[in-house]
Amino acid sequence: RGSAEPPRLIVLRYEPEDARPGITLGFVGKGVTFDTGGISIKPSEKMELMKYDMAGGAAVIGAMLAIAALRPAVRVVGVVPAAENMPGGRAIRPGDVLRGAGGKTVEVNNTDAEGRLILADALWYARERAGATHLVDVATLTGACVVALGRFNSGLFGNDAAWSSLVAELAGAAGERAWPMPLDEEYDEQIRSDIADLVNTGGRAAGAVTAAKFLQAFTGNLPWVHLDVAGTAWLDESQPWMPKGPTGVMVRTLAGLALAHGRVPART
Repeated sequence: RGSAEPPRLIVLRYEPEDARPGITLGFVGKGVTFDTGGISIKPSEKMELMKYDMAGGAAVIGAMLAIAALRPAVRVVGVVPAAENMPGGRAIRPGDVLRGAGGKTVEVNNTDAEGRLILADALWYARERAGATHLVDVATLTGACVVALGRFNSGLFGNDAAWSSLVAELAGAAGERAWPMPLDEEYDEQIRSDIADLVNTGGRAAGAVTAAKFLQAFTGNLPWVHLDVAGTAWLDESQPWMPKGPTGVMVRTLAGLALAHGRVPART
């Protein structure tokens, strides 16, 4: 609300005539076009890199373009919540309580944890309005994931063993390595609120895990994978296989998932 730029929910659909019945892949990408942190403002050092906070959304749009060209026989919907996180007189404040599209309430204790708020509504939209049966979200979600895994592995969190294994396998085959991370029930305690259903951050400990646990609350128990690409969405230095700058990470993985639709496993 602090931004002068209006938000958008971008929805892209690929619906081939020969689509496999009963399967709709839902790809959700974080599209924060610039992230100052809002009222919980970030340090000024390297804030210019926050134009990359839409890398997950860009990956979903790039994958949808690839899927349209490759023409796999599976329905796919891409959902990108796009917004800018700015301070201002109308901005969300720490202590505010928000009600999501699905009715859950969230206490905001840090406005720099904004990506999970818009992803929560986008995940709800993908399953409740767009008919997704399997979900993958891609997001530059947490600095904690960068601390845990550095710049060469994305964090992979999932609620379904078979679906998670397939995503991890295809990510590795695409050269977009993803490392499995835990989602144990005990972490739920860190995001419980005294005044709402959830609080949007669980503190410093296990920050990438509690962010994923927050998103899990909005998946409706569909097979779901969360890919935290905060460390892999751009390179600070050129590598032999890629110049410095944005990497386009997870475009190939998402496109590969569509191509491998015949291997989409049943819920376990």
